[in-house]
Amino acid sequence: MKTTGNTILITGGGSGIGRELAREFHALGDTVIVAGRSTASLEETIEGRDGMHARTLDVSDAADIVRFAKELIADFPALNGLINNAAIMVKENLLADPVDLAIAEATITTNVLGPIRLTAALLPHLRAQPAATVMTITSGLAFVPLTATPTYSASKAAMHSWTQSLRYLLKDTHVEVIEIAPPGVQTNLTPGQSTRAAYMPLKDYIAETMANFKALPETKENLTERVKFLRFAEAEGRFDKTFNLLNEAYEG
Repeated sequence: MKTTGNTILITGGGSGIGRELAREFHALGDTVIVAGRSTASLEETIEGRDGMHARTLDVSDAADIVRFAKELIADFPALNGLINNAAIMVKENLLADPVDLAIAEATITTNVLGPIRLTAALLPHLRAQPAATVMTITSGLAFVPLTATPTYSASKAAMHSWTQSLRYLLKDTHVEVIEIAPPGVQTNLTPGQSTRAAYMPLKDYIAETMANFKALPETKENLTERVKFLRFAEAEGRFDKTFNLLNEAYEG
């Protein structure tokens, strides 16, 4: 991926990984649009940074995606990058009676239908650019699920599979497709996560991820060293052991 001279949209850009990636790409000379539901959080992301822009978007709302995509292309005709980052992660109890299906339904709508709908809305425009990139933020839990958040884990596995298909289908075009699979990172994605000692500090995660873009410009998967324990568990014949270690170690 060429990391400079782009016009990039990042969903979920009001906090965490989305916010910090937005600031890093902006620092490299890219025009960056951050999107999300909270105007206040988005404005915090872009404050004092010329060439950064904030737009409201609810990725769980199909109609809002259509509205947003149309306005975005009109306002930023040079758009050539999309980072599907917005997601929710909520604990579930599959042994409850009854199971609260609202959590699963909201998770699938936001984490799976959201990026699929948004990519579909923007892809004709991206394909018309001389060079473009679609990036999907998945998770190490796409490869080894956390039983406390089963639908979140499943949603990221779905997006890993979908991203592979999209990459294949676009292989003869000017659009490259990259998957970014973080490990557990200290953000506010879930309660208490920002201080969980076993998780990777956000600053360190962003630094390693950006270093990977520079060192491996043609990479299909941007993986930190820490996430490889999960990413390659099945390929290395240790899935069951890794699954048990992950879920036995999880607290809260």
